[in-house]
Amino acid sequence: MAAKEIILYHYPHSPYARRTVWYLALRGIPHSQCLQPTMMPRPDVARLGVAYRRIPILSIGRDVYFDTRLQLPKLEELYPELPRLGATTPEQKGVERLLSAYIIDGGIFQEAARLLPLDLPLFKDPNYLKDRGDFSGKPFTLEALKKIRPDALAEIAVGFDLLETTLLADGREWILKTEKPSLADIEGVWTLHWVSGLKGALPEDRFSAERYPRVYAWIKRFQEAVTAAKAKNGKPKTLNGEEAASVIEKSAWNEEEKTVDEGDPLVVAEGLKKGSVVSICPTDTGRSHKDVGKLLSLDKDEVVIEVETAKGESVRLHAPRHGYKVRRYDGGKKDAAKL
Repeated sequence: MAAKEIILYHYPHSPYARRTVWYLALRGIPHSQCLQPTMMPRPDVARLGVAYRRIPILSIGRDVYFDTRLQLPKLEELYPELPRLGATTPEQKGVERLLSAYIIDGGIFQEAARLLPLDLPLFKDPNYLKDRGDFSGKPFTLEALKKIRPDALAEIAVGFDLLETTLLADGREWILKTEKPSLADIEGVWTLHWVSGLKGALPEDRFSAERYPRVYAWIKRFQEAVTAAKAKNGKPKTLNGEEAASVIEKSAWNEEEKTVDEGDPLVVAEGLKKGSVVSICPTDTGRSHKDVGKLLSLDKDEVVIEVETAKGESVRLHAPRHGYKVRRYDGGKKDAAKL
């Protein structure tokens, strides 16, 4: 068994999962996949000792990575013999990171998610509506989607207009004027690609190739590049949950164990040290699903905890610091109030 076998837990129509799927395809990185249901529960994920409910989840060896904002940089470090997609100059890195922040933290994806066509079959399933409520932390109803749709359309138009009139305005094929799509293109295109491909999400009189010719041409080019890469690479091997867990449990660690930054303000405030039991969870969606484990390392960019799989094997869970809450876990009502 390969020491650093890569497994992606996802479902095909997840917009966030596409980010990692596209990255793997464009770089030609060999990997397997473990397909997941759209809704909770996900016993394949629970088998790893993971409570985190967001998709995708990426394992590299025995290390498990949450959040595409951490997954993509980790993948960028692997396979140095393959051309990387990340920016190489400070200016390019700035564009790449600002696009990521604009689309995710700036709310563009959140607004796009509010434009889901109301006639989707999933919306007829009360279990799906309940699951989305658990995911978002507030009731999820069709009435609420109808009410916020006009505002969401206005915000999405700002995103289309920004790219049409700035980064793509000079007719370049790719954001950083590269020969092929780069990580900056993934950071910029994924939400617009997704929402423009949802029939009924965007009104054609307001969003079209005639109105935004450069953006729509860019989306088309990107899809063609991904399709060609997937055809060249072939389909990834699909593992069931038991097979995937077995691969992970038998693998070597992807990274050497690091340390806890003793001067980090959170470490000081919470009285944390290596070995402390902590909880981690996202600060926006899926925050009711908290992972609890032994703190292995923490710095300004990343937190790593150790948990046990269903078979009692140790795995390491990695989450970015940005967008995640880390707290000492003491159990009981006192801790529940803190979380």
